[in-house]
Parts: sequence; structure tokens; C-alpha cells
Amino acid sequence: MTNDVSMLSATRLLGLYRARALSPVQATKAALARIDRWNPVLNAFCLVDPEPALEAARQSEARWAAGRPMGRLDGVPTTIKDQWLARGWPTRRGSHAVLEEAPAAEDSPATQRLREQGAILLGKTNLPEFGWKGVTDSPRFGISRNPWDPSKTCGGSSGGAAIAAASGMGALHLGSDGAGSIRMPAAFCGVFGLKPTFARVPAYPYGLLPMCSHTGPMTRTVEDAALMLTVMAEPDHRDWLAPPPDGRDYRVGLDEGIRGIRIAYSRTLGYAQVDPEIAALVDRAVAVLAEQGAEVEEVDPGFADPREPFEMYYATSIATTLKRLDPALRAQMDPGYLRLAEKGLRSSGTDLIEGWAVREALGRHMNAFHQRFDLLVTPQLPLAAFAAGVEYPADRGMTSWFDWSPFAFPFNWTGQPAASVPCGLTPDGLPAAMQIVGPRYGDMLVLRASRAYEAERPFAVPDLEKTAAQARG
Repeated sequence: MTNDVSMLSATRLLGLYRARALSPVQATKAALARIDRWNPVLNAFCLVDPEPALEAARQSEARWAAGRPMGRLDGVPTTIKDQWLARGWPTRRGSHAVLEEAPAAEDSPATQRLREQGAILLGKTNLPEFGWKGVTDSPRFGISRNPWDPSKTCGGSSGGAAIAAASGMGALHLGSDGAGSIRMPAAFCGVFGLKPTFARVPAYPYGLLPMCSHTGPMTRTVEDAALMLTVMAEPDHRDWLAPPPDGRDYRVGLDEGIRGIRIAYSRTLGYAQVDPEIAALVDRAVAVLAEQGAEVEEVDPGFADPREPFEMYYATSIATTLKRLDPALRAQMDPGYLRLAEKGLRSSGTDLIEGWAVREALGRHMNAFHQRFDLLVTPQLPLAAFAAGVEYPADRGMTSWFDWSPFAFPFNWTGQPAASVPCGLTPDGLPAAMQIVGPRYGDMLVLRASRAYEAERPFAVPDLEKTAAQARG
């Protein structure tokens, strides 16, 4: 268990506040010092606002001293992905095409819930332009780098949040996931990331991928993610698709274990290619679940690769965003974003309806699959982190980030909860992860299984001094 304040979990911070053994001011100063030291190397943030954070921490400290904390997160250093609104801060989404620099007048729902419960907001984390791809580099804020090896990608689009989580630049981190954008950077950076059931966490504004994008936590521990989900799942009238609140505290029952839980393990979904070093690590992780009493069966879920219709829908959504922007600004935009948007402009209404039919069939198929199995486990990604600054690795026959994300996007279309769970390091010292997928509204079961694994195999954290040496050369 670490004694470095910046690397303490939110749960442990709150316990120390309660015991008056640590103050929110100390924790916030530690997080800000970590940002000062490591953000120049890793580029996790596009905005840091220390003075309001410290003032909020002082107010939190006074509340704890009086024995009157204002909520479940009072005094916990927290970050917001720059897709979401945060009152008083601009939302630039990694793009020069966003000309509005005025501070937001309101919070997005998840931001508001975090603030209401006393979280200390440190700043906003990087994403690729409009969150369009699986790595984090943007024309506006540059390349974000992996905390395990700065020559490697951190993944995306919630890449800045994943870096911040792994590096101790705050305890709680708000991400979003439209095609893997929480789970992929979590996998590359070795942190826990949860894509809850669609709309379990209310969202506004919906942005790039309506009815596909999920809001969720990125943390160093499963318990912190459960705490964060408990807070963010509160209702908000601005999300007309959100289900009724379940009123659940997702920490309750977290350690009940997985004895008797029926798990389907699929190494490939029946069609993906996985690097042997990743497959071996995920095999070992699944063996740990079996040792804890889960009933594991190796079986593919039995659906065809939905990439073609999903990518069509994705490209069309991007094209819709592009049409709202000033054409004169396109020369300053990510060329890959523009290429995908142009592809989307060629899709017809008939194409979209036919693609939607594939989505419906996939959702029904997985509903039926979960009549037999409680959970599905797969690799999260088929490869370890590759070079920073590129969309896909060279010399592997790839043409798009969709080529290396076959396990992520299908479960955005089905709306299911899915977690990226760190499961060891490759021989090169880079993180690997397994994905745990549950039935719709099975978020608690996904968290329980993730926690059961973590209890046996605590998640590693990067040696940032080694990272700095690599960055120097």
C-alpha cells in the first residue's frame, strides 16, 4: 500500500480525512505538484486551474474539521475530460475549429454530480479532435504519451484521463466511451476503466455518437470506480434517454466474490487476431477468475464482426459534426478526422437504417447469450501500446484504429457495461488488460468480477522516474 499521497485512492483519502490524518489541501497540493512535474512529459491536461482547486480544498478542509463533509467525494482531487462541460472552463475538444473560448455556464450531468458531492476539480484532460479516434493527439494540444513509456501511445479518446489516473494526477477521472474511448486508454495505461450500461450515467450534450457514447469512471482501483459510478448515476432531466435511477451504492456487495458465476471466455470473438503475449496474459487472468470459483467455459458469443456497419454509423456521425463547422477552419483539423467524415458524407439514410438493423440483431443476440452466461471475458485490446503520434502501428497491414479495436466497439452498439481490467505486463513492460462484459444493467456484476480479480492481482503502477529517463533519451 502506497504512502505517496498523490497515489492514494479516493477511498483511502476519504478515510484519512475522516480520521483527521490528512487534509484535502494536502491531497490537492500533492496532485497539483504531480501535474507540475509530469504533465510536461506526458501531456495529460489541456487546462489546469490550481487556485480555484486550492480554494475548494480549503473549504473542504474546514467542513471535515467541523465534522460536516458535504458529500461522498468531499475533498477528492478529480479531473474532467474536455468533452464535458465544466462551469467556468471552456470546452475546446482538442480542436482549433472550436472558436468559443467563453467559460461554460453549466456543468454536464456527471461534472455536476461530482461537484455536488464535494470533488475538487483540478482541470480538463486531453482528447483527440472531437474524440474521433483511439489515440490521443490533436492539432490543438499535441501528442499525449504513455506513462509506462513516453515513446508509446496512451490510447484514446480519454487518453489524458488515463494518463492522469496512472500517474497520480488526481484520484478520480471522468471519461467517455463511444467506441472504446474509456477502455482502450485504460488498457494501454494500466488503469481500471468502466463503460457503464448506456445512459446509466446521464449525459449532456451527447456530442459525437448519440445512443452509443457512455460516460464513466477511470481510476486506479475498482472500489473508486464503484464510488464514482454511485455518484454519477444520479438522474438528470437533460438526458432524455436515461433510465430511472436505481438508487444503488455500487460499493455495497463489491467483495461478494464470483463463486458460481457463469463466465464465457472468448479469446477472439471468433474473428479477431490477438498478439500471443497479450493472449497469454489474459489466459492467466481468466484462470484467476476460475480459481475464485467462477464457472469458466471457452466459447465465442457467435456474432459476425459488426465493424462495417458500425464504422459507417460512426463516420456518418462525424460527418454531421463536420457540417456544423466553418469550412475555412478545415485546414487546421486532423486530416484523419476529415477523411472519415468525407466517408460518412457518402452514406445514405437507407445505409443508416440497414446498419441499425444489424445493431438491433446484435443486441438481441447478446441478450440471448446472457441467458446462458452471466459475463463475457475477452482481451481488451489485441496488442500492447505502439508508437505515439500515429493512428495505428506501422508494418502490420492496418489502415485504421478500428483494425486494433475489435473487442471494444461491439459493446457500445449493444449498450452493455464493460470494464477494462489491468492483467499484467508484457515482456517489454507495457500493460495488458482483459475486458469483462455484462448484460445490460449488470454493472454491479462487472464491478464484482473486476474487484475479485484485483483482490488477487493488485494493479501495477508505472515508475515515472524511469519514464522520465526514457523521455530524456
